[in-house]
Amino acid sequence: MKPRILIVGCGSIGERHLRCFQRTGRAELFACETNATLLQKITQQYNVGGFPDAGAALKAERFDGVVVCVPASLHISIALQCYRQGAALLIEKPLSTGLGEVGELRQEIARRKQYVRVAFVYHFQPGLKAVRQELRRGAFGRPLQAATVVGQHFPTFRPAYRQIYYTRHETGGGCIQDMLPHLANAIEWLLGPSTRVYCEAGHQALEGVTVEDTVSASARNGDVLTTYSLNQFQAPNEATFLVHCERGSYKVELHEQRWGAYAHGAAGWEYHPAPVKERDDLFVAQANAFLDGMSGAETDLATLDEAAQTLRFNLGALESWRTGKVVHL
Repeated sequence: MKPRILIVGCGSIGERHLRCFQRTGRAELFACETNATLLQKITQQYNVGGFPDAGAALKAERFDGVVVCVPASLHISIALQCYRQGAALLIEKPLSTGLGEVGELRQEIARRKQYVRVAFVYHFQPGLKAVRQELRRGAFGRPLQAATVVGQHFPTFRPAYRQIYYTRHETGGGCIQDMLPHLANAIEWLLGPSTRVYCEAGHQALEGVTVEDTVSASARNGDVLTTYSLNQFQAPNEATFLVHCERGSYKVELHEQRWGAYAHGAAGWEYHPAPVKERDDLFVAQANAFLDGMSGAETDLATLDEAAQTLRFNLGALESWRTGKVVHL
């Protein structure tokens, strides 16, 4: 019998999860959405059962797993409601907008021991996975410095940004809470936890909002010096990760669908393909991993501890920007 998976919140990311879980062919899907018009559209388009809120869904049906896709400020409260009804959880990033409820979720996990993971989809980027394996192998020695340079034209890729959570920090909006978590979590997945951060940010260009659309941050991941440069208004949709080690360097270029290695003394980069046919493929891989994890398998999905660490980094970046000070994590 296929596991029954409820998608709570069917905006852009929720619909993507629903679509991609359906593509696995391994689950029976249900939708939950407070916007009645959107719920009707989603249930008809994907031929799934629908509910107007999580309470109604949990009262009517039993679910094996729940994917939480509401605004970040509501992630943990909805997650706890579903978890206490016996469902495994896949929580969208970031874990929350604050650390206040994380302890309560930890206590419930310790008590119930059901499966919980957080949806940092970069864990399924083949280039990042390859470089992670290389770093673990240690051929180039210790990593010493890392950098990310990332940007896209938000009005093209997220045209509804003015009408969603993005417009307010309280609901998880702004570049620091929207885009930076992907990058910080990926770097922490490669190099270990961030230990301090200094962040500058500002609203440079994005029309119709006042939250920051541009971030420049310096950080440490233990002994590794790390920088983040990102914006949400540039023309090209590009993302580059660099890790420089004692005896060579690694590069991941998501937009070129490749990763490279450059050993000391080499004549140039040695590139390897890291194809992603379409963006949904990453989310299908993530959905399969969640279903595997529910059955007890080891997966690349981010743990609650990893997501909480990235949340601490994000909150530290916000604090640093507001105070102009280095924040120790």
